[in-house]
Amino acid sequence: MLVSDPGPELPDPVGPPVSTAPVADRHQPPRWAPLTLLAFFVLLIGTNLANAMWATLVDNETPNPDLLLVLSSRNRYLAGALGAGISIPAFVLIACARISAAFIVCHLIGRAYSHQATGWFKKYLGFTDETEVAFDRGFEKAEWALIPFFAGSNIVAVLTGVRQTPPIKLGVLLAIGIAGRLLLIWWLARFFEDQLDAVLDFTTRYQWWVLGISILSVVLINLRNLRR
Repeated sequence: MLVSDPGPELPDPVGPPVSTAPVADRHQPPRWAPLTLLAFFVLLIGTNLANAMWATLVDNETPNPDLLLVLSSRNRYLAGALGAGISIPAFVLIACARISAAFIVCHLIGRAYSHQATGWFKKYLGFTDETEVAFDRGFEKAEWALIPFFAGSNIVAVLTGVRQTPPIKLGVLLAIGIAGRLLLIWWLARFFEDQLDAVLDFTTRYQWWVLGISILSVVLINLRNLRR
């Protein structure tokens, strides 16, 4: 029985074998990256302290609105500080510094850790896959509008770092957003001055109850976030 000649053997392919595994993210955080996380946790501690102690810091008898804004610049604390009698120059300077510090720290986290950072924040905020896709598309199309509008948003700040928004563009948009936010809060505090005073009177009268509820809320929220 004749066996057909298979012909000459072909040489093995030159070079390493081709892998079908997905390419891993080759982004390497710079050496200063851990400092951004340390700064973020310092700011987070301040926010938690503000969430727990805000009732004592806007107390009509012994108010300390300056410290409240140093700890946190959330909208309710901006309004509370105005209601507690903070001076306008102190309000502007402290609020601008606190909002800018939080935004810059989160921006640097985005630059340092790239898409890994967005994964952390989206998981922390409880984003679904659909929400994440929609948010990313919206940011890509309207960065110029989202940065001023969400000047106090950590996730927006992180995305500006991941996308490496130019510093000058970022500074201008952030300044516009902070100025607009402070002006709006000041106007609302003036327009609803009587209602704001009533809230502060209530917290002063039931200060220890409010303090206890605030501390319990901070503990429960942090436990939920740790589980995430």
